Amino acid sequence: MNLKLKPLSLSISLVLILSGCALAPQQGADRDKTYHLTVMHTNDHHGHFWHNNDGEYGMAARKTVIDDIRREVAANGGYSLLLDGGDVNTGVPESDLQDAVPDFKGMNLLGYQAMAVGNHEFDKPLPVLKMQRDLAQFPMLSANIYENGQRMFDPYKVFNLGGLKVGVMGLTTEDTRKLAHPDNVGRLEFRSPIAEATKVVPELRRQADVVIAATHMGHYENGQHGTLAAGDVEMARAVSGIDLVVGGHTQNPACMKAENVLDRAYVPGAACQPDRQNGTWIVQAHEWGKYVGRADFEYRNGEFKLVKYALIPVNLKKPVKGADGKTTLVHYTNPIPENQEMLALLTPYQKFGQDKINVQIGSVDAKLVGERAVVRSNPTNLGVMIGRAMMEKTKADLAMVNSGGVRDSIAAGTITYKDVLKVQPFGNTVCTAELTGKELVDYINASAKMSKGSGAFPQFAGVELEITAGVASNIRIAGAPVDQNKTYRLTLNNFQAAGGDGYPKLSSHPSFVDTGYVDADVLRAYIAAHSPLKAADYAPGSAVIRR
Repeated sequence: MNLKLKPLSLSISLVLILSGCALAPQQGADRDKTYHLTVMHTNDHHGHFWHNNDGEYGMAARKTVIDDIRREVAANGGYSLLLDGGDVNTGVPESDLQDAVPDFKGMNLLGYQAMAVGNHEFDKPLPVLKMQRDLAQFPMLSANIYENGQRMFDPYKVFNLGGLKVGVMGLTTEDTRKLAHPDNVGRLEFRSPIAEATKVVPELRRQADVVIAATHMGHYENGQHGTLAAGDVEMARAVSGIDLVVGGHTQNPACMKAENVLDRAYVPGAACQPDRQNGTWIVQAHEWGKYVGRADFEYRNGEFKLVKYALIPVNLKKPVKGADGKTTLVHYTNPIPENQEMLALLTPYQKFGQDKINVQIGSVDAKLVGERAVVRSNPTNLGVMIGRAMMEKTKADLAMVNSGGVRDSIAAGTITYKDVLKVQPFGNTVCTAELTGKELVDYINASAKMSKGSGAFPQFAGVELEITAGVASNIRIAGAPVDQNKTYRLTLNNFQAAGGDGYPKLSSHPSFVDTGYVDADVLRAYIAAHSPLKAADYAPGSAVIRR
């Protein structure tokens, strides 16, 4: 059957029971036997092996959740799979400084059985990825990444769960080529995941009763992906025969409010209705291990039915104001104890990282805004500060920063080196190019076309301009209109300069200079030299107007 998602006026449990499933030829399962399969899933871990300062998430509490589910499922005669939607790397300095070794070791202890390869697995040179691949005691899967004409990773793995054959296929966004540093993916080919899935799914269907796609492609509401590569919804609509997509990349809970309408106000602990497209269930568990997704299925005589689905919050908390007017953090759901074996494994890595980065470098009187939802759509004070730090270091006339390179905010108060590394974790270097006014206008116009919400969305410093329908006008440097014949020094990072995020390539320009200065170190020195900082001094104001 291919029943569409019903409005939530029906109870979620009724929808799950009635929403049927694809009928497929049996490969290994016994006839007239009901198999119980529980799929647990996470995605976009991004270095969060340790809990945050409020005791939320972390691999130790995650292990408690996963172990409990495994015991429950086994006790009831069922089978379980633990899958990840990719992007283990990048985001937390303690992990970044150690090439995500604690994270992969933690995943081994958690018992992951497969993961999709994410675009952030290519943030460091390929030898680091090879080390991680060798360290992982589970397959890293991607059917659409090719090296010298051959697949770089296994395209899928088939699991035999008590006679039920479950095939898990991996797919990676083709945007990886523009999201990763060009030097790290130069000889790799990222083919269309949809085209590869079209070839692989029939092959898997000949071997497996159930087909699951572990993907790092993104869940876009009603398939509206804008200028980004197609995601899970588009793939499910185009490729029949996939029972379940365990996704990642967009870092949102894939909980639906109604058919093709995402529940953007999802609250931890509430019921979650996963997306359903062309007979395929689509799930995504937000990010950072904040949730463990749990999908309970029944399989009988070729019918694969979702019985129950939940996102289990891992010690997530909400602010609650008491009678005394004071605000405290309270768990959304029952507190989850941390697994001691996992703590013993990860504590030395956490201490090593903390010793290196918890050094005070300055202070600021108000928040410097860098969170993903804001910085990828609007000019922010942190974007301006990063640009000014680069300008001061290179004596440039203006700076341009791709917002995907800004990974976190800086809170009011003391600023540590860790705070800076959370903002700029990639180790990119600061570069310059001497451009004529005409070249500069062309480059700015290219940036003006970058979509709001994407990592390519530009942050500016040292320039005023207006953007209307993707075209820049009234461009002024140091208060004066751009002179077409004058030369201007632009500073940007080496990722952008090499053509990352789809920007025009400047690294081959005759005037191009890679200074070798690491962006986080440049920002650290700037903060130290100018503290105490006033956030208002970096307010974007009306420097960049979008119409």
